[in-house]
Amino acid sequence: MLENMAPPWKSFQRFAENLVFNEAPKVIRQIGRSEAVQRGIAQGIKVGLDVIAGPPKQEAAAITAGRPVTSNAVPTAHRARKVVYAPDLDGRADPGEIVWTWVVYEDDPTQGKDRPVLVVGRDRETLLGLMLSSRDHHRDDPDWVGIGTGTWDFEGRESWVRLDRVLDVPEEGIRREGAILERHKFEVVAARLRAEYSWS
Repeated sequence: MLENMAPPWKSFQRFAENLVFNEAPKVIRQIGRSEAVQRGIAQGIKVGLDVIAGPPKQEAAAITAGRPVTSNAVPTAHRARKVVYAPDLDGRADPGEIVWTWVVYEDDPTQGKDRPVLVVGRDRETLLGLMLSSRDHHRDDPDWVGIGTGTWDFEGRESWVRLDRVLDVPEEGIRREGAILERHKFEVVAARLRAEYSWS
């Protein structure tokens, strides 16, 4: 039976060898002459290498260069105080304003992200802030409260405020004033701070 199968196998082998060693190089040479294909291949290789390499490491250093970063966070009850809505876009951040600052990651203090923070108080030149996020999975998290959309998010995404930890934000570390949170939304946050974290 194997003797009967040998000739077709040999024919297929010769066909495959001809395809790989003779015909394929001709097709590749013809494709290689096309400038559009060459540009597409070069662009595809560059995109692939960029994805593998990840974002440039110098980007984080450039964003935080010359200004302090927000690296200290404490349980919210440890910063308990009176919370008052008092926004005033006068160059100083006040409770009720959302500002942007570089916040280090909890699990890796050597890295972080420029993000919006809701100001809820102040200790001299240190602002007390609550981190914002637009990640939808916070919707059902009891440590977060929804505040809807606003001008602090250029993409118009819904945002949530983290309630269980307060960030100590150096005022010199603010990149820009982002927005004033509407009073009724601020009061939702304030009510949770009073009810669950001993604020007054």
